[in-house]
Amino acid sequence: MRFGRLIIILLLLFALSFGWAGGTSFLQGLLPTIPSSKIITKELSTSWERTYRVIALKSAVNSKLDQRNYIKIQYIPLTMQQTIIAVEDNRFYRHMGFDIEGILRAMLVNMQTGSFSEGGSTITQQLVKNLFLSQEKTYGRKVEEFVLAIDMELRYSKEEILEMYLNSIYFGSGAYGIGDAARIYFDKAPVNLNLAESAMLAGLPNAPSLYSPYVDFKAAKQRQAIVLSVMARNGYIGPQSAEEAKSVPIRLAK
Repeated sequence: MRFGRLIIILLLLFALSFGWAGGTSFLQGLLPTIPSSKIITKELSTSWERTYRVIALKSAVNSKLDQRNYIKIQYIPLTMQQTIIAVEDNRFYRHMGFDIEGILRAMLVNMQTGSFSEGGSTITQQLVKNLFLSQEKTYGRKVEEFVLAIDMELRYSKEEILEMYLNSIYFGSGAYGIGDAARIYFDKAPVNLNLAESAMLAGLPNAPSLYSPYVDFKAAKQRQAIVLSVMARNGYIGPQSAEEAKSVPIRLAK
């Protein structure tokens, strides 16, 4: 079994290295053109290219984010951050943009089902997909996602990536980002969300059209219970806190 996993990893790394040019071409498209008439050393050229790449990537990211309702991480409760990490990417603080274990698990599921239903995407990969890429499930698009995710991890801190993710994901019912979600569902600012509300919101991005409490409140509560159980299993909260949060009344904005 270990040998089989090693073979899969080697094949995956080969595929990613083969597709690297596709991902980097996207980044190069963001770069300003450096005048060819300037004669500079290779080292200086490389330095300038790196600088331009950082500026170009951050400019591209900023242009995609809705700055009008952008919520800084310090105004997003720790429980909200933890609920999202627990259900979307529990190893978020331990990887560099991609999760080998998640990729292997997704590949095995896809091979067993003969489909591309599992993606094994991290929070960083989901962020770059939402900002720059299409939703098509192809290996070419996954390679671009992989390359961009690594570049994001090199340019931004984990807190910045999580902040951007929470401000860009779709929570259903017309709510894009945590600011909209807290207002539309609970008529409050994100900083005032409690654990029960945070867990309900964290359960929505997986299937917002199904789990929105405005669509199916029972399904939303069942999903909330799953999120709280996952948090307890991974040590973010205790089992008693999880059970107490499940019984907290949810008061919707409408």
